[in-house]
Amino acid sequence: MRALLQRCTRAEVRVSGEVVGSCGRGLLVLLGVGHGDTDATATAFARRVAELRIFDDRDGRTNLSVLDVGGDALVVSQFTLYADTRRGRRPGFTDAAAPAEAERLYGVFADALAALGPAVARGRFGAVMEVELVNDGPFTIWLDSADR
Repeated sequence: MRALLQRCTRAEVRVSGEVVGSCGRGLLVLLGVGHGDTDATATAFARRVAELRIFDDRDGRTNLSVLDVGGDALVVSQFTLYADTRRGRRPGFTDAAAPAEAERLYGVFADALAALGPAVARGRFGAVMEVELVNDGPFTIWLDSADR
């Protein structure tokens, strides 16, 4: 799995002009699912996201997690995180999981994150979405489950 985490003061996702998910202070999680990812990968990755200390404490140090600050999360599927741009000018996406499996594991991830405490909203899997956020910092982190 791959995730682009953006610490935000608010975020929302729209499909055809309709808001389908939003969050307040917390994280916008753009999530990609790759071949070989499993339920265990999704669950462990959710814990990693939830416990990542990227929020400021009283001294201005990034010592707090989204759990510590009582933050929310908006999880949006994004297979393009698996783009392969090594050849040519058109990205390839063969490393992304098949849509049915990706959607299932996207759900496992979001459910596992919610089970840890944050209110979790979702985008609409497979839809063309407009994602808007106010990035707090800006603070953006790239995570890849293969890096552990």
